[in-house]
Amino acid sequence: MAISAAIGTPLETCLAQAVGANPALKDAAAVIAAVARSAAEISERIGRGALGGDLAAAGEHNSDGDVQKALDVIAHESVTAALRGAPVAEVASEEAEEVMRLDPDAPLAVAIDPLDGSSNIGVNMAVGMIFGIRPSIKDPANPLTSFTTPGSTQIAAGFVTYGPATALILTLGEGTQSYVLDRAVGTFKLTNPALSVPASTKEFAINASNARHWDAPVKAYIEDCQRGTEGPRDKDYNMRWLASLVADIQRVLTRGGVFLYPGDARKNYARGRLRLLYEVAPVAMLVEQAGGAATDGQTRILDLVATGIHERAPLVCGSTEEVDCVATYYAGGKPDAGRSPLFGQRGLMRS
Repeated sequence: MAISAAIGTPLETCLAQAVGANPALKDAAAVIAAVARSAAEISERIGRGALGGDLAAAGEHNSDGDVQKALDVIAHESVTAALRGAPVAEVASEEAEEVMRLDPDAPLAVAIDPLDGSSNIGVNMAVGMIFGIRPSIKDPANPLTSFTTPGSTQIAAGFVTYGPATALILTLGEGTQSYVLDRAVGTFKLTNPALSVPASTKEFAINASNARHWDAPVKAYIEDCQRGTEGPRDKDYNMRWLASLVADIQRVLTRGGVFLYPGDARKNYARGRLRLLYEVAPVAMLVEQAGGAATDGQTRILDLVATGIHERAPLVCGSTEEVDCVATYYAGGKPDAGRSPLFGQRGLMRS
């Protein structure tokens, strides 16, 4: 249900309201409450910075082959401990190679990135947590069954941003809300009951350092945006890139824009770098519930089905006008789109 509580209402009260309107959300609400408690603990640890130790210290390698930072491990241990007290049967975490078994009789499965944006830890930049909640499917013959369903089966999704304020962005399947941690009492409180992504925008987010590796449609789209009022988009754009998925998506959800993390020609990047289950699918649900769109460039994200818990997927999400526009560039399929004489001075989108 859509949240109708007043600004400043505690998360627990909002969850109770949602469960009162739809009792089927009771278990998901319990999971969200557990995640929120863990997030408050992690926020306090991050807020101490170097006074709490070297949170950016390198450790082992995670499922992605990346070197884990100390805070990666702290966040993973905190949130999985919290989930052990919630109705969760299994967890797919970025920091674990295999599915983690908790309570086999519980009804829910959680896909989670305990710490998004690890590279930002040592420089006091925004990091976060991303999660998606799905029904647990009991299939002894296939331990991945709960996580090999379309993203549209998610019951709820959210992310936490540890920035100047600690924010929780949440959907229970009807609208997207934002909460901020009231550090004085350790409780998240409602700040926006209905986030809405503007359909049109003049802002895009992409890692431009990878431009030489992009495929032709992405190159053409970004080049046409950069041409501003002199190009086929007929408006001037700003570029933003924070290298923290949660921070970039929170900006999109707050003021519009489009975020792109495409696949590219680098080794092992054909499907991008983001993970479908615990990054891309939860973000897609949040963005769609706020009136935006999310695709892999062409296909709706929530229609994609993972074949493994660490599978990757490209992501284009945000304002519908821009997401649809990117799909048009992909549909053109021209290696020289935006530069070929066939398209003159107005690029792929010439009218």
